[in-house]
Amino acid sequence: MLLTTKFLRPASDPRAVKRERLSSLLAPSAPKRLNLVIAPAGFGKTTLVSQWCSRSTGPIAWLSLDEQDNEPHRFWHYVAAAFEHAGLTGLETCHKNLSDNADDNLNGAITALINALASDGGPWILVLDDFHFIASNKIQQQIGYFVDYLPPGVTVTLASRTEPPLPLGRWRVSRWIQEIHPALLAFSQDESRDFFHQTMGLDISEQDVEAIFSRTEGWVAAMQLSALSGSNSTLLNGEHASADRNKPSLSIDERHISDYVLSEVLDKQPDEIVAFLLDTANCPRLCASLCNAIRNTDDGQEKLETLLSQNLFLVPLDNHNEWFRYHDLFRDALQQRIRYTDFARSQLLWQRTIEWLLEHGQVQEAIAQIVRRKDWSWLAEVLAAHGNNLIHGGYHLPVLAWLDALPADQVAENAQLQMLRIWSRFFANRLEQLEPLLCSLEDLLDRLVADSAPDAEGALGLQSEISLIRSYLARSRSDEKSASDLTRQVLADIDHTRIPLKSVTYYGLGLDDYGKGDLKGAEESLKSAVHYGQIERKPSTVLSSGGLLAWIQYNRGDMDLALDTCTEIQRWVGLHYADPSQPRLISCWLNATLTEIYRERNQPQDAVFHLAPLLDHVAQGTEPGQHVIIQHVRGHLAFSEGRYQDAIEFLEDAEQLGRKRREQIVFEPPASAALLARCFLAAGQTIQARRSLDSLNSNPATNPLHREQNSISLARLMVAEGKPEKALKVLETVIPEAERNDHVRHLVEALLVYGEALALANQDQRSQEQFERAVALAAEAGFVRLFAEESPHLRNLLLDLPGLKARGNWQRSVKSLLKTHKEVNRTDSDQASLADPLSQRELEVLELINAGHSNKDIAERMSVAPATVKAHIRNIYGKLDVGRRTEALARARELGIFTQ
Repeated sequence: MLLTTKFLRPASDPRAVKRERLSSLLAPSAPKRLNLVIAPAGFGKTTLVSQWCSRSTGPIAWLSLDEQDNEPHRFWHYVAAAFEHAGLTGLETCHKNLSDNADDNLNGAITALINALASDGGPWILVLDDFHFIASNKIQQQIGYFVDYLPPGVTVTLASRTEPPLPLGRWRVSRWIQEIHPALLAFSQDESRDFFHQTMGLDISEQDVEAIFSRTEGWVAAMQLSALSGSNSTLLNGEHASADRNKPSLSIDERHISDYVLSEVLDKQPDEIVAFLLDTANCPRLCASLCNAIRNTDDGQEKLETLLSQNLFLVPLDNHNEWFRYHDLFRDALQQRIRYTDFARSQLLWQRTIEWLLEHGQVQEAIAQIVRRKDWSWLAEVLAAHGNNLIHGGYHLPVLAWLDALPADQVAENAQLQMLRIWSRFFANRLEQLEPLLCSLEDLLDRLVADSAPDAEGALGLQSEISLIRSYLARSRSDEKSASDLTRQVLADIDHTRIPLKSVTYYGLGLDDYGKGDLKGAEESLKSAVHYGQIERKPSTVLSSGGLLAWIQYNRGDMDLALDTCTEIQRWVGLHYADPSQPRLISCWLNATLTEIYRERNQPQDAVFHLAPLLDHVAQGTEPGQHVIIQHVRGHLAFSEGRYQDAIEFLEDAEQLGRKRREQIVFEPPASAALLARCFLAAGQTIQARRSLDSLNSNPATNPLHREQNSISLARLMVAEGKPEKALKVLETVIPEAERNDHVRHLVEALLVYGEALALANQDQRSQEQFERAVALAAEAGFVRLFAEESPHLRNLLLDLPGLKARGNWQRSVKSLLKTHKEVNRTDSDQASLADPLSQRELEVLELINAGHSNKDIAERMSVAPATVKAHIRNIYGKLDVGRRTEALARARELGIFTQ
């Protein structure tokens, strides 16, 4: 007797979330023979397959399996009966073979079933739900035989909590399998929203949807249990999450979820698996070494791979099956069980986990566990030992939070913890709060020394750290002498203390030398800062020092060396700080330098790639110095791309913030006003360019690099105003200074503008000489983009230059850029009749269209995507009020934008 209810496919709920993205994967297609839907309990495997079946047009044989079906005869009796129940005929031979064979050799019966399917010729679907109940090796072998010889058009779908031991590798090679794993099956946030609103009929807020989705990671059973538990005024952490108080707020029902995990998952596992799960429940992440250490065993990797194959809520964190974590709600349920059944062992395993994390450099995770245990004495001990390196590794805000978690009196009487608080606030740019804290710490150190406290000797070493902090505060006040004196005193004393801060000290010296324009001195200090930062394992200092070093190398004209420096620094940080669970460390100096290098090399896509993470810092709010650098580089890239209005917006922001927050910036900000003036000149706004440069009179630059940039921009303005003699006078001071300081980039720019001024003064021979010298220097340094950023008149003068007629790659690149940017007989009034003038980038596109280039050619020449070119063309058509290329060209000639 067979239970016919096992052949009934679960009814598809019309309110259920429609999962089109997955249903399409299950659809029959050649050469596929098998759908494999594998996920833990409660991930919606049966619902998905049932949904898909309800939309399928072919005949479907459905079989819901249970523990009793793990026997070959019974299994194949049910499979044959499922087909028969769905309408397949000609199964008499199959039934007879099943009845006549007493042993497990059922190949005859299976062959008869295959023949019946072949004779029918229909597009049959066989669904075997809950296939994880089938553990028999014999049945697995027989399923392998069955799938190997299936006739065309027949598809088997297995829904299982575990991956079956079938010849999946061979079938994957033959493209016979479509696999849907837990990551695919988990609900997306949109699907979660639909689930609550449509399926469960709950009008909960978007905040609740986001919070529950984040906590459950798309595990639909957990969401359903929460929905069924009803409305609640708390969410996850006990705080109301709904912004709309007219909507019910839903909470994660952890008690019901825990009961579900324990009954549906844990209680059905072998004892050794249960023991492993409970023993490792306190681990925030798992690897074989950690599991072996806390359990005193050597089977950690084997157990982890078993859990992975059994889909027991284990989430891989890499591609090497080395690091894993449990689903958070699954881990919570395990922790509840072990705390209830064996509290003492739970605490012992937790302590071993923390000790292992500390020994293996996972300090922040160890501290998180200590905080969770509220072991404040241990937390203070760990922060005293590791806090300095955490702060200099980019974890200053977490350290502040951990210090705030400690009892106030514990911090007040601990000089080292007070120093950590000061460093954390310094790195968080809370400079205005530091002076009272420094005075309080100095008072405590005086008391410790006077009382001959046990740690008085160590406390004396903190005096150097105080001096170092005060040196950076002096820089923020532009008190260079005090900053330099304090820093050099720290450097003289530092070898007699136990503080590992040589890297930060040398970085301070590098900033001082950079501010004075002593680039060679700055380079030496910054190289020392990188060296000691690597020894002290301070990645943020290595990144900042290496980034500023590369910035100097770039501005000096050594682009290749600057790129090598950036690459080496990134390699070291990636090698030593590549924890996938932590945010990637970003250096403003280093990414800004890479943006500038690739912008100058005319590789805008690479420039945008390195700029992108810096923009996140601007959006989220970063310290003033970084904000100014990022906006300056962002504005320069927009200027190079001809987006003058965007560039003006970014550079005005950088220039204004640099002036307003000067006391909070420990270096002289870049010369944004000089670059801003260039943008106004390029946009034909001479008066605004003059105002921008006039603003510098009240606050002249002290850094020679910035002085040179300001002077060169002033000379450009004078040339644009028709005053070449004044421009020559300014540049005759700049050029020797740039030569003396080895500022190659500025020297090239100054020589180009000098040559243009000479040409306007009708000194053509001298003009040619300056151009040739500029080209020779630029070719050696690899500068490309700067030629295209000069005035149209200067670009035209350069096109016929003998030095650019050589056949080298660099010369071809420069000439191509100059030709792309060439503007013929265009004046500021060319577009006066247009309500919305064409941008520089749109003018470039229009000129390339006029030259007969296709969209693809234009994209390649401008180093942009074809879609970007199409967008520019749509804008051009709209501004010119035309509908096609020929009309656009005619309208452009009519406006005098170009004459050919």
